[in-house]
Amino acid sequence: MARFDKLAVLAKINEAPMVPVFYHKDVEIVKKVIKACYDGGVRAFEFTNRGDFAQDVFSECVKFAATECPELALGIGSVVDAPTAAMYIQMGACFVVGPLFNPDIAPVCNRRLIPYCPGCGTISEIGSAQELGCDLTKLFPGDVYGPNMVKGLKAPMPWSKIMVTGGVSPDKENLTSWFKAGVFCVGMGSKLFPKEVIAANDWHYITQKCKECFEIIKDARN
Repeated sequence: MARFDKLAVLAKINEAPMVPVFYHKDVEIVKKVIKACYDGGVRAFEFTNRGDFAQDVFSECVKFAATECPELALGIGSVVDAPTAAMYIQMGACFVVGPLFNPDIAPVCNRRLIPYCPGCGTISEIGSAQELGCDLTKLFPGDVYGPNMVKGLKAPMPWSKIMVTGGVSPDKENLTSWFKAGVFCVGMGSKLFPKEVIAANDWHYITQKCKECFEIIKDARN
């Protein structure tokens, strides 16, 4: 069962609007990454359902976060069907993210007050997701659409809360452009976790990079 409901998760993301997106088959590495991000101010973390036995890794990380990162909302990403969403919710996922919008996933999440953030590529698709209770929708892939897509969408639909993932990097120019355009938050994957950093077990780098991102975002929001 999720430790935080929809309102709590959205509040956490609003307060710390950068959601790391990460997958690794080694549960110990994932734990180290989660803790490094948490120490850097992250309060919502997306583990992606991308490899064999990913559910086993996630289950262990949920238990780890409950004790070592008590204010962290741990969610699951790369979910494309309702049965998978239900499985991870049962394991304690606090939110569900997908690369696409599957209407069958929404009621599964709504029933348990779990945020479902589907990947969308058109304004109509975002509108359809909102009608099914998706308070937060993901523009994906972000580098294909660009900040002007968000800016254009927000003009007629200012209530929209948009997460952008894909092409987001931990530098001032990139982050500032997205938040000035009006995103609610960003999801960041490989740019936040260079392979050489993970290989070197440089967890301090990740912590500092998260802190830098939040400082940039804070300035961009003002």
